[in-house]
Amino acid sequence: MNSARALRLVPPDRISDHVKLAAFGQQRLNPSFASSDWRDDLAEEARLKLLEGAFVERERAAVAPLLADLPSGTNAFVAWYETLKDHGPGQNDPLFPWLAERATRDQMRWFLEQEAAGEAGFDDLVALTQVKLPRRAKLELARNYWDEMGRGNEKGMHGPMLDRLVGALELAPSRQTTVWQSLALGNLMTALACTRRYAFQSVGALGAIEMTAPDRSLFVARGLKRLGVPAAERHYFELHAVLDRKHSAAWNREALHSLVEAEPATARPLAEGALMRLAAGVRCFERYRAEFDLD
Repeated sequence: MNSARALRLVPPDRISDHVKLAAFGQQRLNPSFASSDWRDDLAEEARLKLLEGAFVERERAAVAPLLADLPSGTNAFVAWYETLKDHGPGQNDPLFPWLAERATRDQMRWFLEQEAAGEAGFDDLVALTQVKLPRRAKLELARNYWDEMGRGNEKGMHGPMLDRLVGALELAPSRQTTVWQSLALGNLMTALACTRRYAFQSVGALGAIEMTAPDRSLFVARGLKRLGVPAAERHYFELHAVLDRKHSAAWNREALHSLVEAEPATARPLAEGALMRLAAGVRCFERYRAEFDLD
C-alpha cells in the first residue's frame, strides 16, 4: 500500500474547524438540559453536521486508492483486514520505540497531553456504534464494552485509568493547545460512531484500534516505567498492551466475520473505517515526530 502518497492528496483542515468540531462532539455527547433556544441549537447542529460530513467524506476519498485490492469473500476479507496490523498505514512508526527508549519526561507529557485531548472515549464509541447491529456483532461489542467498564467494578474502568495518569503527570489537555491532527482523529471517531450512515465504518475503525494499539501501548508503558512513573499510574497502557490482543481476535471473528458473512456489502465500509482511522493516526505520528525533531 502506498499510504503516504494517498494521504498527501488531502489538504489539512483548518485548525479552527477541528476546534469547532471537537467542541461539538463534546457538547452532543454530554448530558444537558432542555432549553428554550432549542430551535437555534438545532440550526447550529445542522451547520456543524454539514462541516463534519464534508470532513468525513474527504477522509473516505483519501483512503479510496487503498481499497483497490480489497478481496471478496468473508475469510479473504478478514485475512486482508488482519494484514493491516503489520502493513497498514502508520504501523511500526519509529515514534514509539523512541518514546520507550529516549523521550524525556516533558516530551512524554506533551505526547500524552495530545493523546488525551484527542481521546473520544472508546467505551462510549462502542456503545453508540452497537445500536441496532445484528445480534452476533452486537454481543461482541457488548462484551467489549463490559470490559471497558471494568466488568462493573469502578476501579477497573478503562477511562478513569487514563484520567488517573493525566492527573498524576499534571497534564492539562485542551482543544486550544492540541495539534489539529489529534483533534481530527477524535473528531473522526466521534463522527463515525454518532452517524448511522457510518455505522459500519465505525465498527471497522474501532476494530483497527483494538488490533494495532497493543504494540504502541507497550512502548508507551516502557517509556513511562523508564521515567519512573509508578505501576498504578501507567496501568492503562500496560493493560491495553495485553487485553487488546484478546479483544482484537474476538472482534475480528465475532463482529467483522459475522457482518460480512451475512451481508457482503459491509466489507467495503468496514475496511474504509479501518483505513480512515489508521490514516488519521499517521497524521498524528508525523506531527508528533516533527515536534520532537525526529525526522
